[in-house]
Amino acid sequence: MKANLTRKELAQIINDKLGISQRSAGELVDHVFSSLRRTLLNEESVKLVQFGTFTVRNKAPRMGRNPRTGEDMEIAERSMVSFKASKTLREKINS
Repeated sequence: MKANLTRKELAQIINDKLGISQRSAGELVDHVFSSLRRTLLNEESVKLVQFGTFTVRNKAPRMGRNPRTGEDMEIAERSMVSFKASKTLREKINS
């Protein structure tokens, strides 16, 4: 099983399936990811039907421990992107 699917491989799949040029397929992939990035940076959710939903979550500051020194420290407030797979995708993965 392959570990990663790259941008170039996505463009190649689009090229194979749709017959558009490799360059156009690469631009299409870039536009899709650019739109995803822009939407998430605006802290809006991205829902891809039968795939899943990307959301931006704000995490409150909390106390943690430096693993190197064992010293207590505060972990700053931050935002993170989370992904929740759709029911359809989860069922396919688990079957």
